[in-house]
Amino acid sequence: MRYVIIIEEGENSFGAYVPDLPGCVAVAETKIEVLELIAEAIEFHLEGLREDGKLIPRPLSTTEFVEIHASQ
Repeated sequence: MRYVIIIEEGENSFGAYVPDLPGCVAVAETKIEVLELIAEAIEFHLEGLREDGKLIPRPLSTTEFVEIHASQ
């Protein structure tokens, strides 16, 4: 399965979350590290759902970009 992740850059760190897995988040000092941590967090989150006998949410979120042309 492939889940969409959102990465946000802060002043001193990066945060990531998974829209289809509420509560599945990661924070790190670098983008590369946050990508590694969110992958681990997803695996851990799904493992917890399985152990609790809950259904694994299907990845439903998608991404698109909208280009906005700045006024002069």
